[in-house]
Amino acid sequence: MTDKLKSRRGLLKNMVILPAAAMLATPAVQSARSAEKTTWRMVTSWPKNLPGPGITAQRLADRIGEMSGGRLTIKLYAAGELVPALEVFSAVTQGTAEIAHTAPLFWGGKIPAAPLFTAGPFGLTPLEHITWINHGGGQQLWDKLYAPFGIKPFMAGNTGYQMGGWYKKRLKSMDDLKGLKIRMPGLGGDVMRRLGASPVSLAPGEIFPALQSGLIDATEFLGPSSDFAMGFYKVAKNYYSPGFHEPNGTGEALISLKALEALPDDLRQIVEVACAAENIYSLGASEWANAARLKVLVEEKGVIIRTYPQDILDAAKRATGETLEALAGRDALTAEVVASFIAARSHLKDWSAISVKAFMDARG
Repeated sequence: MTDKLKSRRGLLKNMVILPAAAMLATPAVQSARSAEKTTWRMVTSWPKNLPGPGITAQRLADRIGEMSGGRLTIKLYAAGELVPALEVFSAVTQGTAEIAHTAPLFWGGKIPAAPLFTAGPFGLTPLEHITWINHGGGQQLWDKLYAPFGIKPFMAGNTGYQMGGWYKKRLKSMDDLKGLKIRMPGLGGDVMRRLGASPVSLAPGEIFPALQSGLIDATEFLGPSSDFAMGFYKVAKNYYSPGFHEPNGTGEALISLKALEALPDDLRQIVEVACAAENIYSLGASEWANAARLKVLVEEKGVIIRTYPQDILDAAKRATGETLEALAGRDALTAEVVASFIAARSHLKDWSAISVKAFMDARG
């Protein structure tokens, strides 16, 4: 046999044997990978088991563990247990944690457009916001915004419509906002600043002591359920509506792209589906709990529900336009997000008026 013929037979042998070996190995590799168990650390911006977002974070962690059959376990660290409340974004970027549960409104300092993914003043309702993210191009822009930080964001909780806030003194006109110190982060804080107030940003766990001590004169947070748990009614009795600054309360799961891409396909899908399930589940849970706690606040705790004076609402609406215009001027990507947000609001508002508003007015 010539050397040339031997070489050809050797090549044919390899062509037959190697693919067969690979085919035999593939199920074993896949089986071994599917049996692997992974543990992620979740850091949050919330006090442990805070009604609303704190419970949502724990439920999300539990849901992922159950859906994965224990293959992906999430160990939750409440605000301050592993990192401070407002450092969870950096914790995921730096690898201190694989996942965080928080809210986009906290990141305006490093990502100007981020707060719009929680809410925008006079912006989108909870259902409209979900529609924008899932069907109006919002998710793609959100991904683009966070990608430089190695993070994939998902909607992963919603506290529903927000209240306007707790005020120690009654507001009678615009003059009462002058110099008023209010805890209001995000774009709502920018609007309040344009109205003459002095907004401050505090982590959730720091709000009550600041309100009690007089460091701030007023605060907003979420809705009646979470606000009740925070105890604001013990210090301030004037509870204002509407929450024009945040008509929606989307929370987010920040997931390390590196950690996510290291998972098998089915676990990646479980993470995504679990976030989506918790997002809509928590919205319903918040609406139910808010209705119950509002009744307790008024009937048992002496809280007075008030409506913002019309001159404040009119001025806030004008200031919102100025705020969004200034935000769009920050950079090209921010301008793209603002344009998309405004376009979604414009696209949905007529239908919302004919469907939701008309029905609510008729129901009375």
